[in-house]
Amino acid sequence: MGLLRIAAIRFLNPAPLMWDFEHAPEKIRLAQRYVLHETTPAQCAEELAQGSSDIGLVPVAAYASSPSWKIVPGCAIASLGAIRSIVLVVRHPDGIEAVNKVALDTSSRTSATYTRILFHHFWRRRVAFVPFAPDLEAMLRAADAALLIGDPALIALEDRRAREERTGEKLLYLDLGQEWKKWTGTAWVSAFWAVRDLPVDAQQIVGDFQQSRDHGLEHVEDLVREWTARLPLPAETVRSYLTQNIHYHLDEECLEGLRLFYRYGTECGALPGVPQLRFL
Repeated sequence: MGLLRIAAIRFLNPAPLMWDFEHAPEKIRLAQRYVLHETTPAQCAEELAQGSSDIGLVPVAAYASSPSWKIVPGCAIASLGAIRSIVLVVRHPDGIEAVNKVALDTSSRTSATYTRILFHHFWRRRVAFVPFAPDLEAMLRAADAALLIGDPALIALEDRRAREERTGEKLLYLDLGQEWKKWTGTAWVSAFWAVRDLPVDAQQIVGDFQQSRDHGLEHVEDLVREWTARLPLPAETVRSYLTQNIHYHLDEECLEGLRLFYRYGTECGALPGVPQLRFL
């Protein structure tokens, strides 16, 4: 085979997973096996499904529709509690009880599915969902609540106090990772690496991706310097996010949360069925 095509996510949260693919000396070695490009979580899944990518950092909801994919073991974008980059912003002062319409960030199907599960199973609210580009002000003009994910969510949280001073409006910011943990007691899993059903060297791929994760976690301070230059976020916010909010190991706690996500998502009609987890 030629170079394996990787679709990655251009958010802060996968930065540790991408370390070796973006930094010397391993970048040079890996460039002999892989070609990388970055896009949105939803588009990663779309490209993998269409065959325009061979490996993708995909939202876990997409796996329910593509059971032939295989999961690269050990690597994930997950959270064991508050995640900070998956936020439901509620306009009405009465909170969830007053929400009738939710604008969903179109960047990720998984976060939208978690939102549907929380409303259906735990908040017991029948609401309308509308897809929307991640623009908080536009979303709140169109709906009672807005789901933001990734960097836009982090930026909205950072701007929370300043927005309140600008507008005089106090919004409710619900961390959905924390809500999921509160209601289920399990980990929130957003994404993992998935591979199309191809004749590949599984041991090599697993080794490359797990090593890149490990090296990234060893270089958090370097990532803090890189990403504070790219995003309007202070260094401490980036540092605490990478070290305290995001969990990068697809361990048993994550697998338990993942199985529950697929079951609840199927029960509320947001997913087509509960897939069998198949690993590379």
